[in-house]
This record gives sequence, C-alpha cells and structure tokens, in this order.
Amino acid sequence: MAIANPEMAAHRFLAAMYQDPYFPDHLVDKAAAILRGACERIEAEHPADLEELYALTQDATDELNALQVELAAAGSAIETVAREAIAEDFSAIAKAYGFDDADVEELIAARDW
Repeated sequence: MAIANPEMAAHRFLAAMYQDPYFPDHLVDKAAAILRGACERIEAEHPADLEELYALTQDATDELNALQVELAAAGSAIETVAREAIAEDFSAIAKAYGFDDADVEELIAARDW
C-alpha cells in the first residue's frame, strides 16, 4: 500500500541516519519502512483520538526495538542521532495526520533505546 498523505509520501524518513555512516543504509531502510508502515496503518485504521494513535505508534516502536539486534550485529545502535531522527519523524507523522497535540514521548513510549 502506498502512502496517500502527500506530505508523508514525499517525506525523507530518517534523513540524519542516512547521512551518518555509523548507520548501515540497509538497516536504516528497514527502520524507514517501519515508519512508512505506521503511516499506512494510520491511513487504513483512521485512529479517532490520541489513544488510538499512540497504540499504532507503539506497535511501530516495538518493531524499531526489535531492529536493535540487527543494528548491534552491524556495529551500530539506536543512539542520540537515531533517537532524535526517529522522534522527529514520529512527530511529523502525527502532525501530518492531524494530531498536532500528540506528545512525542507518548508516541515512542515503548522504546527501549
């Protein structure tokens, strides 16, 4: 499924991670796919309120948590640059779908990074 929201369809997810050689591109691709998947779920499920949005973003955060194993095996990790890039993208996603009052800490509350 393609992202219908024009802002998110054109968004370069995790741009800072792609610019940093510490993060292997093939793993950043996987992380970006998780964020695109969150957009697709939002479009498919139409969360009615912040609670429903947070449930969707927590699922994506869980997927990012699992990706840490592959990052570690590649000599990388979700650290400061990655944490900021991920948080910024989750915030952009929330805003693009009309959740301007979403709390970024709640969007990624399930993180273990």
